[in-house]
Amino acid sequence: MFQTISRHWITRSLSGLAALVTTISLGNLGSVAQNQNETKIVATFLPIYIFTKGITGESTEVEILIPPGTDPHEYQATPDNARTIAEADVLVTNGLGIEEFLDKLVNSVGNSQLQEINASQNIDPLKEEDDDHHEHDHNHDHEEGNPHVWLDPVLAQQQVKNIRDGLIKIDPKNAATYQANAKIYLEKLQELDQEFKTRLAPFNGCKFIAFHDAYPYLAKRYNLEQMAVVELPQDNITPGDIQRVIKAAKEYHVKGLLAEIGFNDRRMQQISKELGLPVKTLDPIINGPLETQYYFRAMRNNLKTLEEVCQ
Repeated sequence: MFQTISRHWITRSLSGLAALVTTISLGNLGSVAQNQNETKIVATFLPIYIFTKGITGESTEVEILIPPGTDPHEYQATPDNARTIAEADVLVTNGLGIEEFLDKLVNSVGNSQLQEINASQNIDPLKEEDDDHHEHDHNHDHEEGNPHVWLDPVLAQQQVKNIRDGLIKIDPKNAATYQANAKIYLEKLQELDQEFKTRLAPFNGCKFIAFHDAYPYLAKRYNLEQMAVVELPQDNITPGDIQRVIKAAKEYHVKGLLAEIGFNDRRMQQISKELGLPVKTLDPIINGPLETQYYFRAMRNNLKTLEEVCQ
């Protein structure tokens, strides 16, 4: 059971990208990667960087394309991004349409040596139309399915395996390193999954409303129910919008409201007050330090939050 309430998406324009990229002299950059022995690896945004770096270890440098704290949905490419892509051997992506700017950037740069690894390969995404009670907003849908697969520790294992296998194929001389590091990382993800299973088992069917559609995989994996997604418009929210949220929360007997870290909106506080429900924060892991262990810290904090909401 799922519905989307008052969804509003920012219009994103990439029309200036080609002009932006052509301001850089790319002719001198295309050969840089070939002049170095080390494989130059670029990962698109924080969770993909973390997984990739977990596999390469200290042996290989990994560069991040989208600065932490920037929503990959809304990102606009920069001249530095074009230079990075021009010099790279490998580009690791989440896929599933979240890096909307990327195809145009890669095509504009024209690095014939670049090889891409899609971390979501062979993952079956959740589609909005799979949900019986979903109200479509035609301004923007995740056409390829919901892309937030990294927030499910089991699907995160699949992403790590995809990145590992891709790197081994592209850079076989470091295969033993990639295998060994990936094995350790996968074991930690398996432990994390077991923790979620054990600690959330008493809260089977716990219902919540989220303020961003980032958690359906997490909810499905551990038998929680994301009853509605409330995308608060950036402006012009009406009392009717707020009343719809309140009505849904009462109808579904939800236990709590879940927002992203750093998202504090007076309208959300108003909804919380009228319902007598707490607003708790979940971390979608698009902001944080460039550390391989940060994923585990953030996810354990998310687990604690879910326990608090579902009590």
